[in-house]
Amino acid sequence: MVAHVFTDFKHTAWRLETRRGYATDRASEPWALWKAGADVAHDEPDAWRRNVAEQTAQGKTFGRVRLVDQPLTEGQRFLLDRAPSNVAVGDEIRYLWRTDAERLGLPDFDFWLIDSRTLLRFLFDEQDTTLGVIVSEDPAEVLAVCQARDAAWHHGVPAAEFAERVRSTV
Repeated sequence: MVAHVFTDFKHTAWRLETRRGYATDRASEPWALWKAGADVAHDEPDAWRRNVAEQTAQGKTFGRVRLVDQPLTEGQRFLLDRAPSNVAVGDEIRYLWRTDAERLGLPDFDFWLIDSRTLLRFLFDEQDTTLGVIVSEDPAEVLAVCQARDAAWHHGVPAAEFAERVRSTV
């Protein structure tokens, strides 16, 4: 697996999230709590969040842009409600409407970009279960996702601001 990259990277770990939902979320305890009406915005730090806090304390950066639909899917609403827990430990999250992402020509696949030189492209099945990860350091592929990152980040809206916008339109 590639989990070690999230402690071994030197500068930046950046993700584009394109799925309308994730099987891992739907199988989680926070999902069950959220479905029951619980507030999941300020969860206790789990292993992922503890690592993000440790890495950002060393001056490294975590960031991501989540593509979302109008209206948001159930999975997208869940992640938006949980975003404050990630943001609190240093994971910068922005949101971008899928229609804007399509207009910008962004990829339609999930990936992590590590230190602007390693691409981790996720493969999913129809039920949003992760099947695997393709690792590439091919310069052309990496350049393409670096450009996608820059466009997505520029046009993305910070999580708290996006959540406020969504709440004000409901």
